[in-house]
Amino acid sequence: MKNHTDSPSTSKLAFEPANPERFAAAQKSTWVSICINLMLTFFQVVGGFFAHSQALMADGLHSLSDLLSDVLVLYANRHGNRHADANHPYGHARVETAATLILGGFLAALGVGLLVAAALRLQDPGAGQTISPAGLVIALLALAAKEGMFRYMMAVALRVRSQMLVANAWHARSDAASSLVVVVGIVGNLMGYTFLDLVAAAVVGVMIAHMGGKLALEALSELIDTGLDAEEVEAIRQTLLNVHGVLGLHDLRTRKMADNALVDAHILVDPKISVSEGHYIAESARNAVLKHHHVLDVMVHIDPEDDMQARHNTKLPGRPRLLAELAERLDEPCVQDYRVVFHYLEGRVDVELYLPDADQAAGSALQARCDELLRDDPLFRSIHVHTTHNNSA
Repeated sequence: MKNHTDSPSTSKLAFEPANPERFAAAQKSTWVSICINLMLTFFQVVGGFFAHSQALMADGLHSLSDLLSDVLVLYANRHGNRHADANHPYGHARVETAATLILGGFLAALGVGLLVAAALRLQDPGAGQTISPAGLVIALLALAAKEGMFRYMMAVALRVRSQMLVANAWHARSDAASSLVVVVGIVGNLMGYTFLDLVAAAVVGVMIAHMGGKLALEALSELIDTGLDAEEVEAIRQTLLNVHGVLGLHDLRTRKMADNALVDAHILVDPKISVSEGHYIAESARNAVLKHHHVLDVMVHIDPEDDMQARHNTKLPGRPRLLAELAERLDEPCVQDYRVVFHYLEGRVDVELYLPDADQAAGSALQARCDELLRDDPLFRSIHVHTTHNNSA
C-alpha cells in the first residue's frame, strides 16, 4: 500500500479525501446545519428567556449542542476521509465512529441535565409562568427549520452512504420532535396549564438523552468489533460459495468499519491444485465480495481441507526432514534432487515423486518399494511415482 507521507512532495496527498464526493457533500451539509443551528440557538435561548419558556430555552440548548456536534462532524469528516497510511493501513474511517461516540455521550449528559432541571422546577408549584405568544411563534419556526434540515441532511447521507451523516440527520429529526413537544407545551401553557411548559422541557431532556445514548451504544458496538447483521453475513457467505473452485467455507468473520466492513474467511479448495490456482480462486472470491457488498477489504485464507474437523498438520515435519526420511527409507540419495510435491492432509503426508529421464521399469520398481514403505507408516499416507522421458534420447 502506498504511503502518502513518504516524501515532502506527496505530503499534501495525506489530506486529500479518499472519497471526494462524500467529503464535499458532508462538508456542505454540515455547514448548512451550523448556520441554521447558530440562528436557532440565539433565537430560542433569547426568545425563551424573554417569553418565560423553560421548554424553549431547553430546546435552544439542544440547538447549541447541535452546533457543537456539527463542529465535531467537520473535524471527523476531514480526518476520517484521509487515505490509509503506514500507521493506519485500514484508513481513518473510525474517526467518524469515535466522533459519533463523543457526540452521543455529550447528548446523553445534556439530556439528563435538562431532565433534572425541569423535574426540580416542577416540584415548586409557583415555578410555572405564563408564556408570551411570541414564544409560540419562535417554537413553530424552529420546528419547521429542523424538519427541513432533517430531510435535506438525510438525502445527502443516503446519497454518499455515510453513517455519521445519517446519525446527524436523525439527530436533526430528534430536534424537530423535541421542538414539536415544545410547541405542545407552550400551547398548553397559553391555555392556562402553566406547568406544561416545564413538562415539555423534561420531555425534551428525555428525548435528547435517549438519542444520545443510542448513538453512543451504536458507536461503541463498532469500536469493539461487532459483526454485521446475520442477513448480510449470509449474503456474503453465498457470494463466496458461488465462486467457481470454492468447495466449502468456514470461519467467516466480519466487523464494521464506519460505513464499510472488513471480512475474513477460510475457503476450502481442491487440495491437489497448484498454489497459483488456489491464489486465483482466493482473488476471485475476494473480488466477488468487494463487488457485491459494501466492504472495505476481504482477507481470504485457502484451506486444502476443513481444518475445523480434520487433524492438524502443524506437528508434521517440514520439507527438508521429509526429503531426508524418503532418501533414507527408500535408499535413494538422489531423492532430494527430484521434483517432489508434498500434500499435508488429515495429519499425514501424500507424496508425488517425479523421476527425471527414468524408464517405466525403474519407476515401477521404485513404486513397489514405496508401497512397501507405506505399510503401517504413521507419517506418509501415499506415495505416487511419476516417470518422465527425455524426448531427445
